[in-house]
Amino acid sequence: MATDYGQGYGHGHGLGYPERGLPEHGERRHRLPAVLRAPFEARSWREFGYVLLGLPISIMLFVYAVTMVSLGAGLLVTFLGVPVLAAALAGCRGFGVLERTRARALLHLDVGDPEPLRTRRGGFMAWIGAVLKSGTSWRALLYAVVNFPWAVFSFAVAVSFWTYGWALLTYPLWFWVFPTWTGQDGLQLFGDETHNIYLDNPFEITVTALVGLVFTLATPWIVRALTTVDRVMVHGLLGPSRLATRVVELESDRGTVVDTAAADLRRIERDLHDGAQARLVALAMDLGLAKEKLTEDPQAAAKMVDEAHGEVKTALQELRDLARGIHPAVLTDRGLDAALSAVASRCTVPVEVQVDLEGRPVPAIEGIAYFTVSELLQNISKHARATWASVDVWRVEDRLMLQVVDNGVGGADVSSGSGLAGLAERLDAVDGILVVDSPKGGPTRVTAELPWRTV
Repeated sequence: MATDYGQGYGHGHGLGYPERGLPEHGERRHRLPAVLRAPFEARSWREFGYVLLGLPISIMLFVYAVTMVSLGAGLLVTFLGVPVLAAALAGCRGFGVLERTRARALLHLDVGDPEPLRTRRGGFMAWIGAVLKSGTSWRALLYAVVNFPWAVFSFAVAVSFWTYGWALLTYPLWFWVFPTWTGQDGLQLFGDETHNIYLDNPFEITVTALVGLVFTLATPWIVRALTTVDRVMVHGLLGPSRLATRVVELESDRGTVVDTAAADLRRIERDLHDGAQARLVALAMDLGLAKEKLTEDPQAAAKMVDEAHGEVKTALQELRDLARGIHPAVLTDRGLDAALSAVASRCTVPVEVQVDLEGRPVPAIEGIAYFTVSELLQNISKHARATWASVDVWRVEDRLMLQVVDNGVGGADVSSGSGLAGLAERLDAVDGILVVDSPKGGPTRVTAELPWRTV
C-alpha cells in the first residue's frame, strides 16, 4: 500500500523535509538570555495585564454568583427559587465566555467552548432543567467562587513585586526628591525614636538599585507562575469536560477513518481500472485477433498468443501487488516479524529489522503497524538519500511501539501539512501517536505508538 507522501526529503514539500541550509520559518535567535528579556517582552506585559484585570472581574463575578445563588437557595421554598438559581448559573456561564476570551487574548490560551445546553423540547421550563443539569453550569459557578481569593492574592503579589522592583531599580533617578521636598536624606529603611537609617550614600543607592534589578527580573517569572494557575482553572473549569472532549475526538477520528477508507477504495478502484483491468481488456482483444489469424497465419497468431502470455504475467503481478497493498498474506499467516522483513527486503537501502513481541495484537492494530512501517520505508527509498535504516518493534505494557531510523538528509516536520501529518492522523484515529525527530543533516527518527489490543 504505497502512499506517495510527496517529494519529501530535500525539496521543501511532501514529507516536509526542507532544503538543506535554508532557515526554518519562525526561527528566531536572541542574543540576550530569557531572564534579561522577560521584563520587556510583550508576553510579560500581557500576563501582568491579565492579573490586573482579574481582580475587578473576579469581584463582579463573585458578588453576582454569591448573591444570586444565595437568593435562589433562600427562595427554594417557593417556586421562584428554581428560576433564580438557573439564572445564576446562566450568568456564570456568560462570565465564563468573558473569561475564556480574556485568557485567549492575554494568555494566548486556546480553550474550546464547553458543550452547549441540550433540551429535548422547547420552552422556559426545559431551558431551566437543561441549565440545572449541565455540569458546565456548576463548573462555571465553582470558578466564580474559587477564582476570587486567587485573583486577590495574584493581584497583591504581582503589583507588589512589579511596583517595588521598578521603584527600587530607578531609585538613583529619583532619590533627590527626599532631600529636596521632604527634608529627608533619602528613602527611610528603618527608623525609631533614636535611630534613623536612610538610603542616601552612593553605595546604598547602588545596592538598592541592584535589589530592584533582582525584583524586576524575577517579577515576570512570578507573574507567569501565577497565571499558570489561572490557565489551569480556566481550562479545567470553563473549558469542555473530558467526556465532551473525548466525544469530539471520537467523532473526528470516525471522520478520519471514513475518509481514509474512502480514499483506499478509490485508490484500489483506480489501480484496478488503470492497471490490471486495462491489461485484461487488451489481452482479450489480442486473443480475439489471434483467434481470427489462427487459420490464416498460424505464426502471427502464435506470436500474438506469446505476447498475450506476457501480458497475463504482468497483470498477475499487478494483482499480487494490489493484494499485498490491501493486506499481505504473510502478515496474516506469520505476523509482523515476517511481514516487516519482507517489506525491508524491498527497500533500496539496507534495513535492519528487530521485532520483540511475545504475542500478536488484533489484526486491525497489526495492519496499521505494518502499513506505517511500509510507508515510512518507501519514503526513505524515494526521498531520504540514506545509506542505511533500521526498524524496531516492541511492546511497553499496553502500547505497541514502532521506531524507524535512517541516516538521510533529515529536516522532516510533521507540522508542515505534509504526508507525515496524514500518517499521524491515521494513527490518531486509533489513539496512536506519531513523533518525528529529524534535525537538518539527519538522522531521522520516527516513533509511532499504538494501543496494544490482544485477540
